[in-house]
Amino acid sequence: QVQLVESGGGLVQAGGSLRLSCAASGRTFSTYALAWFRQAPGKERQFVASTNWRGDNTYYEDYVKGRFTISRDDAKNTVYLQMNSLKPEDTAVYYCAARKYNMCSSSSSMDYWGQGTQVTVSS
Repeated sequence: QVQLVESGGGLVQAGGSLRLSCAASGRTFSTYALAWFRQAPGKERQFVASTNWRGDNTYYEDYVKGRFTISRDDAKNTVYLQMNSLKPEDTAVYYCAARKYNMCSSSSSMDYWGQGTQVTVSS
């Protein structure tokens, strides 16, 4: 069982930066691939980025590539999403999610979810 708690969301101007954190409970955190998804009002949840269980492979959706960076610190049971050059269209609730070992960009394949943190980017 893994419990995930996101933090770090807030209001930022376009072009600014935020770093989201997702703290996990559970002794087997290091065996889980981790991902970030987001959901804007009236839209479906969409994949943002993921890292595998070893932390040596990452994958980004095109609309955040070059601006967002996912990383993990297994000593702290935490995964991060560094978001730079934010745009108004990045406004959404951001969720972290976990599944065993291998990365996946499908929300239906994730085993555990956090409650989400709101990111609002003003123009």
